[in-house]
Amino acid sequence: MSDYKLEVVVVPVSDVDRAAAFYRRLGWRVDADITTDAGGRILQFTPPGSPASILIGTGLTPSAPGTARFLHLIVTDIEVARAELVSKGVQASAVFHDAAGGYNRFDLAARAEGPDPQRRSYASFVTFDDPDGNGWVLQEITSRFPGRIDPGVTSFSSVADLAEALRRAAAAHGEHEKLTGAADPAWADWYAAHMAAAQAGG
Repeated sequence: MSDYKLEVVVVPVSDVDRAAAFYRRLGWRVDADITTDAGGRILQFTPPGSPASILIGTGLTPSAPGTARFLHLIVTDIEVARAELVSKGVQASAVFHDAAGGYNRFDLAARAEGPDPQRRSYASFVTFDDPDGNGWVLQEITSRFPGRIDPGVTSFSSVADLAEALRRAAAAHGEHEKLTGAADPAWADWYAAHMAAAQAGG
């Protein structure tokens, strides 16, 4: 089967300059800023560590400004990520989780304040909007559900993601050495296997 890689999402905005200023303030990388022959403007932004980008611009989509909802951004520490947003002047929600113990971030009535009590992967959220009301969701994921990622292919989208994976592997390896009662000379192999398995949901 061919690969189908989602790389760009068009976000409908009413004022390109205002939207561009917002996404620049978030620290998203500007990949393109093009003036069209008709005098319009198209910009591509990529969030830090993301393999996918967004497009904003003049006449790109028939969708009304502000109608993009629940666009997900995945983070490894929901509280740190929220603090970063707030430091940049973004009106982010408080961290919340599904009061029923599931993963519902869509229903306002289902939300309970604070991160997931067990800090389960996929279960803690923050929301914020751009100036047009396009809605974003931060979702904390520290390990993937089984089958989500090919276990034979391991990659990290940023130095920060790799560092976090190394920290988790180090903690797990420490427990491993406690169980064996001896230093592990093959620790590098153990780290690599652990990091690949964790990323694939193992």
